[in-house]
Amino acid sequence: MEYLQYLAPLFGVLALLFAALLATDILKQDKGTPLMQQISLSIKKGANAYLKRQYKGVFIFFIVVFLILLALSFTQYLDIFTPFAFLTGGFFSALSGYIGMKIATASNARCACAAEKSLNKGLKLAFNAGGVMGFVVVGLGLCYVCGWYYFLVVIGKTAEQIGPLMLNFGIGASSMALFARVGGGIFTKAADVGADLVGKVEAGIPEDDPRNPAVIADNVGDNVGDVAGMGADLYESYVGSIVSTAALAVAAGLSTMGIVVPMILAGIGILASIIGSLFVKTKEDASSKSLLFALRKGVFVSAFIVAVLAFLLIKFTLGNLGFYIAILVGLLAGILIGLTTEYYTSDNYKPTKKLSESSKTGPATVIIKGLSLGMMSTLLPVIIIAAGVLISYYVSGGAINFSEGLYGIGLAAVGMLSTLGVTLATDAYGPIADNAGGIAQMANMGEIVRKRTDALDSLGNTTAATGKGFAIGSAALTALTLIAAYLSQIKNIVGEVNFLQYDFAVTNPTVLAGLFIGAVLPFIFAALTMDSVGKAAMSVVFEVRRQFKEIVGIMDRTAEPDYASCVDICTKSAQREMILPAVLAIVVPIITGLLIGVTGVVGMLAGSTATGFILAVMMSNSGGAWDNAKKYIESGELGGKGSEEHKAAIVGDTVGDPFKDTSGPSINILIKLVSMVSIVFVGFILAYTLMK
Repeated sequence: MEYLQYLAPLFGVLALLFAALLATDILKQDKGTPLMQQISLSIKKGANAYLKRQYKGVFIFFIVVFLILLALSFTQYLDIFTPFAFLTGGFFSALSGYIGMKIATASNARCACAAEKSLNKGLKLAFNAGGVMGFVVVGLGLCYVCGWYYFLVVIGKTAEQIGPLMLNFGIGASSMALFARVGGGIFTKAADVGADLVGKVEAGIPEDDPRNPAVIADNVGDNVGDVAGMGADLYESYVGSIVSTAALAVAAGLSTMGIVVPMILAGIGILASIIGSLFVKTKEDASSKSLLFALRKGVFVSAFIVAVLAFLLIKFTLGNLGFYIAILVGLLAGILIGLTTEYYTSDNYKPTKKLSESSKTGPATVIIKGLSLGMMSTLLPVIIIAAGVLISYYVSGGAINFSEGLYGIGLAAVGMLSTLGVTLATDAYGPIADNAGGIAQMANMGEIVRKRTDALDSLGNTTAATGKGFAIGSAALTALTLIAAYLSQIKNIVGEVNFLQYDFAVTNPTVLAGLFIGAVLPFIFAALTMDSVGKAAMSVVFEVRRQFKEIVGIMDRTAEPDYASCVDICTKSAQREMILPAVLAIVVPIITGLLIGVTGVVGMLAGSTATGFILAVMMSNSGGAWDNAKKYIESGELGGKGSEEHKAAIVGDTVGDPFKDTSGPSINILIKLVSMVSIVFVGFILAYTLMK
């Protein structure tokens, strides 16, 4: 069955070809009126300007880190290929986000035109545009991993050398993802909060009203944060799960086939996602539940196909059907976390409806109820992940062979992410539909168009929330496999006899100290990113107020706002404010290791994974529920637009914006990046730590 390993890169190429096919079809669609095209062009220019400035800053960071890694490779603490893999990983991560953003900005006006024809056409176009992002991410990710694997095979590396070496190759993707997610999240929420506070609350004008100077910046933010940022984020998760599982295969003695099985499984997921995406369609005047089911159908079909083909893969390669059950557990865990998130954030269910009702007594009760909802929503995801880890470990033979059990957990993580092509399409669809609604409002399209885009946008809030839940769940599983891989890396360096002398028990003071350091890290990170959004949003608020005051004629539509100034403010703020959180994620694991040793680092990784997972779920679900509670009120079910309930809900949504789109999603990158940094620098830390 050795020939199966050559299928994996072919599946990666297939994903890229399918993405190109979707993109070609989208670009053939009607771009709309000259006014719609002008608005779309303004959004595209703003997004391009932001990414250009971001990539310039990140380029400098990558060169500096590349030189540091190169120096470490010359001193034998790293393999010579790691610095170059760092650059290529970061490049492909950035490229996946960039391509997704380009197609999203090219699709917004086209989506509005499609929605003018029918709800189904609007849904299909937005979903296919999101599909470009999804399949580019999985295609580039799988080609990247396979490319390096075959290169290492060709130059004569053994399986025992390749597994641990590939583990270092995820740091570039993780670093780029953090910059993209944090920077994009600060931009999008600064613009959104600024636009809402002055436009909707103070001036009393509708969302996406062209009189609001921050409206273009808000639409730009949807693309740089929720599309480019999300693409880089999940590219990193995808690559991280594959390389960590490959490393664990070597530790489990599964040799070459154990390394390539995660790659082939990812390839099967690509094929399944392509087939599943063809099932996404809906009827005219569909309810929100019907629309959600239309998207869910693609995910369910894909998961079913993976479940069938994964059985054949495991049966004819590794032979241990316990590994197959672990894959099923990962698939099921991903679906269950998505459904749990949907329950707590969709206005079709009690939690968000009750949150909406709390608006009757003002914004304070909305905030209290939303925080309570988010905290309560953490229980089921924790149970799902905990059960998934235990079941995957024991069915894979963990009770007899510890390393095989860990490999099973890795396969569960790859299984969860195997349907990423279609899952990410349902997530990236949301910002495109949101932009389409904004263009419909600004271009004064018919009421039926705005009604359809509002339905798609509202659904997008739910799919975005479930997508974040899926990303966070996969991050938790991947982070656990990375901790196991970190221990394996220590054993490879010091030898099994010396490894047994390390005390990793929680009663060891260094482990306990590391545990507390790791536990507080996500909170400090969230505080920094929340504060960054607050400071940037204040600048936008002051600018919008200034324009309303100084540019006579904005409110009666005889003068045009200066949109570019708000875009520029958000861009500069995002670039400046993203530096400290990113540096924190890289520096803390190195300093911890140098001060209290590798046992302290293990405690730090465990602490950051546990609290990071829970905090990310809480923040994402609170934010999603606040957003949909506002949408529920706007639909006329309770108060309607302009009511006191609506104003209270807007305050909740404003607090929730950085929760769900900046801090929460960024934490899942944090918990993996600290693991990646720890793994790359483990040799250096073992040599120079103060705690030998």
